[in-house]
Amino acid sequence: MFGVERTRGLLGTADPARAVAVAPPPVSADELINRADTAERVTLRRHVRPTRRLVLTAGTLAVAVGAVGVLQPFERFSPSGPGGSGSAAGTVLVPVSYQFDANPPEAGPQLRALADTIKDTKYDHLGGRFMYHHTKVWGDPVMTSADGRHHVAFAGETKVWQAADGTGSQLNRQLEPEYPDQGSRDYWQRKLDTRPAIDASAVPAMIALPPMELTPPSADPSRLRELLKAEYGPGAASKEVSGVYAQFVVPRAVRAEILRVLADVPGFRWRGQVTDRAGRSGVAVTFDDRENDTQSLLIFDPTTGELLADERLTLSPVRISAYQVILDAAWTDRVG
Repeated sequence: MFGVERTRGLLGTADPARAVAVAPPPVSADELINRADTAERVTLRRHVRPTRRLVLTAGTLAVAVGAVGVLQPFERFSPSGPGGSGSAAGTVLVPVSYQFDANPPEAGPQLRALADTIKDTKYDHLGGRFMYHHTKVWGDPVMTSADGRHHVAFAGETKVWQAADGTGSQLNRQLEPEYPDQGSRDYWQRKLDTRPAIDASAVPAMIALPPMELTPPSADPSRLRELLKAEYGPGAASKEVSGVYAQFVVPRAVRAEILRVLADVPGFRWRGQVTDRAGRSGVAVTFDDRENDTQSLLIFDPTTGELLADERLTLSPVRISAYQVILDAAWTDRVG
């Protein structure tokens, strides 16, 4: 297994987290695996998350250098939380309900109409040194039982203040475990029956972000199509849209052009009115990748055109594979 120093030596100056100190894990990966399951081997499934700045965190660097960083969240298992308490802690994720569930229409006309009518959002006439983002993600990594039937991952909450040169600060907080189905919840509650106490009042440490090149998205249609990888289809475009909104505070002209670019990508279906995982009203489009048994979901604010959330689902059976909720985006001069 690669260690932190060996990995940093190989990356050299290309290491985006070279200025970040990685604390040693309180419990070894072997011990955590043994706690989870002493009789069977546990596998981990990771998704490539759209929030590219997350590679700058110490936790993600640990994921890159070995299973210790991947499994460390299980040391922070909360004995209580939404969806249950004690040995039944954790939430079972339910797919978003669509207005048009069966036979949804093509999304192009609706996306163009939305692009033509969006209005300013709160940050369109404000400025500041830092782009601020508050997000919640789940599904990276997912811990899966050896038979492939049962899954669990910890939700994570992130707040980022990032300047134009990439520098800034980031706060990460581990949340409760979440499960794609009740069977997975029951399975992992039986396996993870030894949970150390955690300090719920602990304040997460601020992580310094090193310099990096940031190029804000342009409203030029040809450049935006290239940025969003529209030529590679709706699956690629969905991921890139998610990344743009997680990285930048997107102005109105760019928001409108993103919708128009997506409208020209064949394969998106209009799902109509939805409610995202933060309880906000939105409108949604999806793309079904039948070959890979997956669905990509994008939820937009019907007034401002902002991306509220994106999700990835499996189709057989239908269940959540990963999600990101953008809880806030703004310009600010204040960190913290």
